[in-house]
Parts: sequence; C-alpha cells; structure tokens
Amino acid sequence: MRYNIVSTQRTRVLTNENEVFKMATYEFKSESKRMLDLMINSIYTHKEIFLREIISNASDALDKLYYKSLSDENITFDREKFFIRITPDKDARTITISDGGIGMSRNELEENLGTIAKSGSFAFKAENEKKDDVDIIGQFGVGFYSAFMVAKNVTVKSRKFGSDEAYKWYSEGADGYEIEPCDKATAGTEIILALKDNTDDENYDQYLEEFTIRNLVKKYSDYIKYPIKMMVTKQRLKEQPKDADKDAKPEYESYTEDEVLNSMVPLWRKNKSELSEDDYNNFYKEKFFDYENPLKTIHTSADGTLSYTALLFIPSRPPFDYYTKDFKKGLALYTNGVMIMDKCEDLLPDYFGFVRGLVDSADLSLNISREILQHDRQLKTIAAHLKKKIKSELLNMQKNDRENYDKFYEAFKRPLKFGVYDNYGVNKDFLADLIMFWSSSEKKNVTLSEYVERMKDDQEFIYYASGETVEQIDHLPQVENVKDKGYEILYLTEDVDEFAIKILDTYKEKKFKSVSSADLNLEDETAKAEEAVAEETSKDLFTAMKDILGDRVVKVKPTTRLKNHPVCITNEGDVSLEMEKILGAMPNGGVKAQRVLEINIKHPMFEKLKAAESDSDKLKRLTEVAYGCALLVEGMSVDDAAGFADSVCELV
Repeated sequence: MRYNIVSTQRTRVLTNENEVFKMATYEFKSESKRMLDLMINSIYTHKEIFLREIISNASDALDKLYYKSLSDENITFDREKFFIRITPDKDARTITISDGGIGMSRNELEENLGTIAKSGSFAFKAENEKKDDVDIIGQFGVGFYSAFMVAKNVTVKSRKFGSDEAYKWYSEGADGYEIEPCDKATAGTEIILALKDNTDDENYDQYLEEFTIRNLVKKYSDYIKYPIKMMVTKQRLKEQPKDADKDAKPEYESYTEDEVLNSMVPLWRKNKSELSEDDYNNFYKEKFFDYENPLKTIHTSADGTLSYTALLFIPSRPPFDYYTKDFKKGLALYTNGVMIMDKCEDLLPDYFGFVRGLVDSADLSLNISREILQHDRQLKTIAAHLKKKIKSELLNMQKNDRENYDKFYEAFKRPLKFGVYDNYGVNKDFLADLIMFWSSSEKKNVTLSEYVERMKDDQEFIYYASGETVEQIDHLPQVENVKDKGYEILYLTEDVDEFAIKILDTYKEKKFKSVSSADLNLEDETAKAEEAVAEETSKDLFTAMKDILGDRVVKVKPTTRLKNHPVCITNEGDVSLEMEKILGAMPNGGVKAQRVLEINIKHPMFEKLKAAESDSDKLKRLTEVAYGCALLVEGMSVDDAAGFADSVCELV
C-alpha cells in the first residue's frame, strides 16, 4: 500500500517562464498521519537503528552515482570523493549525515520523502536488475522515517548531480513538511537531525558522543563499501621545550583528526587465496572478543536461487556463559554489508550453538524495518546448508586433525549428546558419527565407527558401562567378565550419555548393550548349567532373600560371571541404575530401575548364605550386607548406613 503525504501547497511565486519556489508547505492527510506515526513508533524496536538506515540511504546514493558513471563517459568517478560524513554538534544538539552521491531534485524530494514507502532505491534496482553487481540496499522507502525516533525535526538539503539547483526539505513529523530552495555548493544530500529533548527514560545526547557513533557504525555499518568519516577528538603528548625541567610532568593536548570509522571491505567477501590464517584469527578475536584462536575456520558460499556467504568459527573453548540461561546462540546476519541481526538463532541448531560467525546474503526477504525476516523458508534453507557444512568440517577434523578434534569434543560434547537425545532422537543419525566415548581397550575417546571397525567376528553388541568416573566403571564386577571375553567396552560418564545411547539404540546395525543388563548372556554352556543347578537347589534361599529385600529388587539369582566378586546389581528393562540416579535428582523424579541382585555361586559368600538359611535373623543380616555391598560398588548409597555398619561388624 502506498500513501501520498502531499495534500495542500500554500505558497508559490512565478518569475517569467521559470517557476521559482520560495517555500511550499504541505500537510499530511489524516490516514498518512496514522501511517507515519506507525513508521516512527511501531516498526523499529531499537532507536539506534536510525543511524544504520540513514547511512544505508547515503550508501545507495553513492552507488547510484557510481553506476551512472559506468554508462556515462562524461562522469568521472573519483573514489576520493565517494564517502559518507557524520558530524555531531553538541552545542546545537544536531547530528548531520552527508554524502556526495546522486542527490535529489525538488520532485524527487517530494516523491521520495513525501510519499511513505516510495523507494527510489527500489525503483533504481528494478530498472537495473539485469546488470551485475547492483547492490542497492534500500527496498521499502521507510528507513528515512526512523530519524524521527530520535529527532524532533529533520532537515534534508539535496542537490541533484548535474543540476545547479538545491532544495531543502523540512519536517517536524506528522504535521507536514516544507520544501524551499537553498544553497548547496556540491551535489549530494545532507540530513540534519535536531535531537529530541532528553527525558527520564531516554538520553538522546548519547547520539552526539563520538564513542556511541563509533560503536553504532562498527555494529551495523562496518562493511558499507564507502568510507564513513568523522572528525574525532584525540589526545597527544605536548612537545616539551628544550629547557624544560627533566622532572616536569608530561602535558597532553587535544586535537581533531578526520577518521574512517568503518572497515569497508568485509573479510568474507575476499577470495580465500588472499587470506591467511592470521587474517581469520585476528578477525575472530576482534569480532568475538576471544583471546584464543579458533580451532576451526569455515569460509563457505553458495550460489543459486539463494546466494550467501558464511564465515564460521569453532571456538577453542566455550564462552564463559555458554552453559547458562543467559547465553544466546546465533549467527550475525548481514545483507549487502549491513548488519540486520546480531544473533539470528534460526541459523544454528541447538547442538551447534557453540559456533560463532556470520552470514551475508542479498537475497533475504526482510520485513519493512529490516530488523527481522519475513520468510523463514530462506533461513531454513541456509541453516540446512550450514548444518551439513559444519558436520562435514568436524568430521574432517576428526579424521585429519584428531588432537584438535579431541580438544573440541572435550569442550562441546554435551550439546552434541543432548542433540542426539533431544526431540525424541530426530537428529540422532545426523550426530552419531560425531560423538565419542572412553574405550576400555584404547584408553582414550573413540568414535562409534572406530569401535564397530574393531569388533570381533562373533561380537553381537556394542557393549557399554555407566558410572560417575572411568576409574569407578573400571572396577565394576560386571565389567570384568566382558573384558575377559576380549570385548571392548564404552565407558559412559556423563549424565546424558546413557539417555543418548538408549535413543540411538543401534549404530551400523549393531545394538547397544549394557554390561549391567541381567540378560547379558555371555556365559558358556557349562556356566549356564551350573547356574541352573544352583537356582534349582537353592530356590528357597533365593526366595527368602527376595522376601527380605522386598520391592527393592525384582529378583535374586545365582551367577557365575563375577569371578572374584561376591555380588552385583544388574537391571531388567530400559532404566539402568545410572539413569535411576539422574532421574531421582530431578524435581519429579522417582523412576526406579528393576534391580536384580546376583550372587556369585563360586564365592565363599554363597556358602555362608546357604549355611544361614535356617537362621532367619542371620540370613537377614547377610542379605542386607550383600545388597549394601552391591550398592556401594555401583556408587550408590545404602538406605540405613548405621544398620549396615552394625551388620558388617557383627558378621566379622
């Protein structure tokens, strides 16, 4: 929808055949007043955006003159004159943004500034869409109005390139605007913002500070292709007289210097062959305030229906707030060198939230304020490409730079494992190749692929064991038997590990199996026969022990797999003892594993239990001690520590 904000012209003077405008005053129509109020107060969420918008318009004006020079041999392109200047005036409380671009005629001032959503840049872009390298930023024609978020009035002085006439456009907002001739020595446009008065809630004087202006340019317009200049105040050491005392204190003086505030050429738009590792590292450390070099730099681009360039970094360590609720993932989003979003969360999945960097694309469909995107389809396309690229680079690091991959994995293994488990395992197959676990045989972290490649011919399962530490797991009775069979075991020490394994279920058609499973079934036929005999002949004993332990266990059974250990606890079903511990620590915890107490029939403990079968009190004490010992080995606490200690002392 387009709204003309011209209604009534009040003053016009005619001289001979030429029409000379002393001043023309215009009022906004009622519907246009409402539209302009919307522009000023509702579209933009941050007042600081005004500087980005006006600088972008100035850049477009310079671009138009540059493109005109390509087709007009009478126009000389002088790079030194193509710049944007910002001039703050603290006394007058004004900030001026000027350029030496194409400028505007009186009609263009009225057309572009007197019509909301009339974009001269958009029209220019449409007219030249078949030409290469037409990177005009403006699309909607509303960026100019963001000035009224900070200004009580706006003055625009403009002289069209090739014209001797200049005009001044003036407005205080929704009440209307004025146009009159003015003096301007050169072609281009000058926008003067008279800042609003300060309030208790807003300090508009901040936009007059060199520090603020410098930061806003660096944040939003650092990669505008033309220099953004400003006279800045600096300090220098005064030269001391030759006869000055040696102990005289040094004196400083202030001076002004014309300084370029922006970098202009984005690093990511340069050819990779032009860039060194130091170039990438320095950019990363400066941009993301890190003192360490990144572990990996990913510089990639795509051309097609949706074109973009991405510069991504994998840090050496997590940010200090990475595991807090304050951390916000995302990549900076640019279009034609102008930053649109500081953190675009949609470009990264949570499990790759540690990746830092940016994406630059001229093909994004932005909303009218250029603050957010209209269509998430484009973002989803870019995000899908980046996700695959990040994984590919990580796998390449895993294969060819294992030392750095190990360092990366130690820093960011948790989000990867949570990514496997999250959303009911929708990303499990995508992430399975990236995760690693400690190996009982290799004594280091190994990938699932490396484990499977080393599996014995007769090995049916990928075996794993869970515990708080590698050392604790290594001493579990259940582990000993599996290791004796020559099978490699993955040690799971993170609280998310077993949940991720349960979600994975299989890897390369090999199922995962806990060494604490009651149905591990690694015994030979002789051992199975011995267990069957013991279960039959000592049936009453096992039943009595089950009755003593009650619902703490689902079964008491004989076993031969424990070698030198008297007892162990295994589990039936999907909930292991480690999962029980983790779930029990949650607010709504209470999920219990189906515990099975296994008694080693080749250990002297079994004979003592049989001997106490006729003494109910002694059997109870022995059973409680056996169960308590099994819990302690698993790293769990006994329910009644004092009673357990008494029973142990009594039986010694």
